[in-house]
Amino acid sequence: MQKKEKWIITALGFFSLCLAVAGIIVSQRRVTENMVSVMSFNNWGLSFREEGKAPDIDVDKEMLKESDAYYLGDEDEKKIYLTFDAGYENGNTEKILDALKENDVKATFFLVGNYLETCPEIVKRMETEGHTVGNHTYHHKDMAQLTTKDAFLKELTELEDLYREIVGKDLVKLYRPPQGKFDENQLQWAKEAGYKTCFWSLAYVDWDDKKQPTKEEAMDKLTKRIHPGAIVLLHTTSSTNGEIMSDIIKAWKDMGYSFGQLKDL
Repeated sequence: MQKKEKWIITALGFFSLCLAVAGIIVSQRRVTENMVSVMSFNNWGLSFREEGKAPDIDVDKEMLKESDAYYLGDEDEKKIYLTFDAGYENGNTEKILDALKENDVKATFFLVGNYLETCPEIVKRMETEGHTVGNHTYHHKDMAQLTTKDAFLKELTELEDLYREIVGKDLVKLYRPPQGKFDENQLQWAKEAGYKTCFWSLAYVDWDDKKQPTKEEAMDKLTKRIHPGAIVLLHTTSSTNGEIMSDIIKAWKDMGYSFGQLKDL
């Protein structure tokens, strides 16, 4: 073999090796980018440090503002924004609606597809009685698993379509991330779709059907932790909430609070 041919073969081999290394680097970079996308998700959390004051949050407030995301109203106004998450019905929602009607309070109900499918008449009652229905996604998935804009928006638009079919009106574009899991990209996608993302500044452990707090425990936490501008998250599946709803509304009113609608923030 001539020296020139050997040089060509060696050069081709080296070039192939470079391409292979470059391919590995690109692949690793893509994997890393995907991992960063998943690991960038945050879980919404609150730290209450002072009774009657809004809690601390471990999230960039400026980022929330830029993304049309809310967790708190005006801290100088004694107004409460009452919201409920509803994934399924177990006999408590209508008790809550009765208490809201009795006390002339309007709330926002964040619903999933299952609730719309199984309880269309209750959903219609929410609308008829002046409450707002927000979007809690169709399937209540772990949104950390949805890394594309199309997959994310599908969860919102499918619920919009079913709500329109049942109620005959468009859904108010308020979005609450399931389990409070969120990513900056998804907050922007929601904003681009016309949504405001709604977190909360007050909640308590009310979602476990098998371990419900007592009425006294619930009243104590919800009165001590209430604060001006509070966006309150409760669950309609809670039997305790069904029992205390009228009492807690009256207690908050006695403390000088009024009630606003989340859509007006």
